[in-house]
Amino acid sequence: MPVAAREALCYKPPVTPEQRLETFRQFVARSPDDPFARYALAMGHRSAGQPEVALGEFEELARRRPDYVPTYLMWGQTLEALGRLEEAAGVYDRGIQAARQARNDHAASELGEAREALRRHRGL
Repeated sequence: MPVAAREALCYKPPVTPEQRLETFRQFVARSPDDPFARYALAMGHRSAGQPEVALGEFEELARRRPDYVPTYLMWGQTLEALGRLEEAAGVYDRGIQAARQARNDHAASELGEAREALRRHRGL
């Protein structure tokens, strides 16, 4: 079979952001307590320019799985991007505690640096 014919058979059109979000929604619907599924949905909304929707997913994830450490840095950064700096500081503080409880020194350090940056530059 010629190369062009093989490539045509394998071609898949690009996935739109809305299609990607729908896939993540389906993952969450099947496994609402799976932290990675909800995190992927939150990040998908963030990437699609829907930060308020992303915040709702981060909040729900933290409510369901407060031990899922990756939540806190992205949640805090999303709040910062929206100018909600005091809330971001609180999220970073919660994340530092979760990371310490999980004995995740790297995440605790990253969250601590984000928190310190707010303190240094914003006085929070």
